[in-house]
Amino acid sequence: MKSDNTIHAVLQGYETALNGNDIETILHLYGSDPVFMPQHAPALIGRDAVRAGYEQVFATIQLAIRFTVHEIEEAGDWAWARTSSAGRTRILAADIEVEEGNNEIFILRREDGIWKIHRYLFATNQPRA
Repeated sequence: MKSDNTIHAVLQGYETALNGNDIETILHLYGSDPVFMPQHAPALIGRDAVRAGYEQVFATIQLAIRFTVHEIEEAGDWAWARTSSAGRTRILAADIEVEEGNNEIFILRREDGIWKIHRYLFATNQPRA
């Protein structure tokens, strides 16, 4: 990730890490007390659970997506970003590609002067049949 720690840079770093199956970078972008809320699953609370969640994700799919940032709001050491993503997903077990599209909310918190993902929630806007 670039040394720039704007919220846009955090989101760009997350996009790049998702597309690269880069769990270590993803965890670096999350804060000290993360919650990852994938659709169709319970919330993953804490660093170990978040790591396990991404390990499971990357064991089953390979993403090729791009985020569009629709809005970012900051309030002191807190911020949120509303994004959408679109692209392709390769389902590894079936070796097929499908269209991917999601709506996302990122809640960020500044920790030691650095923006970190505090909560992340996504839901598809292109359900699979």
